[in-house]
Amino acid sequence: MPNVSVNGITIDDTFAEAFGMRATAIIITAPNRKWARQAAITMTGFATSVIGCGCEAAIDVELPPSATPDGRPGCRVMIFAMGTEELQKQLLNRVGQCVLTSPGSACFAGLEGSAALKLGSALRYFGDGWQISKKIGGRHFWRVPVMDGEFLCEATTGLTKEAVGGGNFFVMAESSAKALVAAEAAVAAISQVPGAIVPFPGGIARSGSKIGGKYKGMIASANEAYAPTLRGVVKSALGPDINAVLEIVIDGETNDAVTAAMKAGIKAVLDLGPHKGAVRISAGNYGGKLGKFIYSLKDMLP
Repeated sequence: MPNVSVNGITIDDTFAEAFGMRATAIIITAPNRKWARQAAITMTGFATSVIGCGCEAAIDVELPPSATPDGRPGCRVMIFAMGTEELQKQLLNRVGQCVLTSPGSACFAGLEGSAALKLGSALRYFGDGWQISKKIGGRHFWRVPVMDGEFLCEATTGLTKEAVGGGNFFVMAESSAKALVAAEAAVAAISQVPGAIVPFPGGIARSGSKIGGKYKGMIASANEAYAPTLRGVVKSALGPDINAVLEIVIDGETNDAVTAAMKAGIKAVLDLGPHKGAVRISAGNYGGKLGKFIYSLKDMLP
């Protein structure tokens, strides 16, 4: 089928290709919103891509006191990895170094999954024998002494094997400023979709990549077909009206979450229109040969 145009923006006749992943979630609470966010942001740092970070992580949603286990402001954080062992490692390292250490924090399970991952049941050893086990309402917690009181941490959290990583679309514009406006609109819309995260800085990636490269040992390298400065010397995927491309990468707790997030993000770009934002939307794939999940852009249109 040919490309289509919606509100003056061209939609490529292509698809995004995504992969099955393991995922978990936790709820971080603190005395106020500032410190709940601080712990969550610190924990999800350096977690843009499994290629170099070991996991992909971000805040899923901020929670009011009425929606958290201890009645304090909180954040639900999601973490994705390719395997269970790596996910467990990343979870403990990040909670231990970034949440346990954050003033006034507490940590709770944020997912009921098909299996359990260790949380407080492993971090309790920081208490050096002074930690206390507590069971309330069928849930198991550990109280670990710290210098501002206690770190309350649920013993385990859930694991899902139904997660999806790598849903994506490209925002393509006449200038970098317009591309950024459109991408920011997409990220804002996706933030309202529960169970989906955009793990790159501010939800946006400018360094879209291809598999491998000319240099030995490179897992991924520049996707030159989408680099405007190389348009005259490579087989370019860009027309003369495209001078900037930004990528939105989406991970979801389920296939449905990724679909909803892609639809929300693309709609936001279309609503903005070509004069303020993008003139074209495309997506990245591997020819449908590697990823289990396929998202046709035309199926994502409002």
